[in-house]
Amino acid sequence: MAESLRRLVNIGTFNVLQEKLERWMDNYYLNTCDQNVARGCEIIELNAKVQGQLFKLLSVCAQEGGLYGGANVIKSRLLPFLGQTFFTSGSTSDTSLSVLAEAAAKSRELEDMQDMYEESLKDLETDLRTKELENQDLRDELIEAKDDLNRSLRNTSSDKIIGDMETRELRRKLATAEEELRSLRAKAGILSDYDTQVRRLREDIGLLTGRRDALLRSSTILREELPSHRPATPSRSSKGEESSPLSGDTLDSLTKYRYTPRISSPLSLDDPVQRVRESNLISRWNDLFSQDRLDAMDTLRTYSADHENNQRIIFEAVKESFNVAKTAFRQFKMKVRSNLAITHTGPETLEEAVQDYVNRNVDLYDAPGMVSDVIRKLNCNPGIFLPPDTTFAIIQPFIRECVKVAWQMSALAHPLDMAVSSRAELFDDTKYRRSYDSEYTAPLVGHHIWPSLMQGAICRMKGECCTRRGASLSGRSRSPTRSRSVSPGPRSRSRSRSVSPTRRSRSPSPRRAAVY
Repeated sequence: MAESLRRLVNIGTFNVLQEKLERWMDNYYLNTCDQNVARGCEIIELNAKVQGQLFKLLSVCAQEGGLYGGANVIKSRLLPFLGQTFFTSGSTSDTSLSVLAEAAAKSRELEDMQDMYEESLKDLETDLRTKELENQDLRDELIEAKDDLNRSLRNTSSDKIIGDMETRELRRKLATAEEELRSLRAKAGILSDYDTQVRRLREDIGLLTGRRDALLRSSTILREELPSHRPATPSRSSKGEESSPLSGDTLDSLTKYRYTPRISSPLSLDDPVQRVRESNLISRWNDLFSQDRLDAMDTLRTYSADHENNQRIIFEAVKESFNVAKTAFRQFKMKVRSNLAITHTGPETLEEAVQDYVNRNVDLYDAPGMVSDVIRKLNCNPGIFLPPDTTFAIIQPFIRECVKVAWQMSALAHPLDMAVSSRAELFDDTKYRRSYDSEYTAPLVGHHIWPSLMQGAICRMKGECCTRRGASLSGRSRSPTRSRSVSPGPRSRSRSRSVSPTRRSRSPSPRRAAVY
């Protein structure tokens, strides 16, 4: 009995029960409902076990008092709580104490494990919070990296846009500079032409100044030797004034004109004006062939791919320029002669006075009117054509230069003229040279490329033509006389009709193209 009581005291079950109660009290508001119920059940089980041990000790104490030892106390105080089999449990007191000791040890182990679990859980939570902080830092760094990347991309795109804008601006400036360069080159070409003309005029002025000085000296000598006389000047009749067809500039120049005696006749081949202007015009003729003709060919090539037709257009333009210039010059010369004949008294001939006036007033011509006449004749020429939406005005600068040169050549005392040419004529080596695409064994001219320059019967500059086998009069070109007489062939009869300006743009028929 005493041993069992000592063992129960050593186990300290009531201390464990008290600790459990205090811990439950401390964690009551922290635990869940299930945990509180489990703690209560655990305390009840432990209390029941302790009560079972106490009842066993009470039974042992009562047995030591005899049959009725302690019976009165038990009956009065514990009988209501005791059942029939309360003291007849199959386990002994030692077994119960050992079970209680094991239960207390297990509860301690469980509490230790729970404490360790809670500590490890706290450590894990601390680690988790640390990792979350690190993850948040990484997220912040990632966001900053994204912001930096987006900022760099925006800067790069803005730099690219700015670079593209600068590139476009530079390209626009380059195109503007190229356009200005082309315009400056064109102006430089015009200035070079002006410089050439100024140089020629200065040469003419120098020659004329020398001649004037010589004439003044000779006139002084003549005045000293011959008696002075003043010829009567016949009055101009009102009928002559009314019938004068000259323009205002020509009338003014005729009114102010006074013939100056010369050492040599202006009709002579050795006249300085004739020689200087002739050499200048021949040089300008070469420039027309080597520069202006190629520029006009480039212009025609942008509208028509027919190279042979373009060559025909150039030749016809030169030919018509000479025809129009010669016609206009003949009328101009006749008007000058008719007006000078009224006041001319000598001692020089009337032709010398007329030529002297022409030499001094070589620029009195209607260039726009003559250019319009040339374009009108080109429109009426069925041997050449252009696309329907194009006119021969595209080569107007070339035609203007040709008209100017043709007028100045016609104004010479011994004029320069282009050679008479016809379709399918016999090739003349003294007047023409063959083009690079000619058939060198062909004796007939297929078409002319550039006319030869003649002075009377002398060839001053060779022209260029293309010779073809089988060349005939049935081709597209016409004679330089531009006559509309009917030829033996039936095709020529169809061409003798007047041609409207729109017919020049039709496409050549296969039969006509086969001739070439």
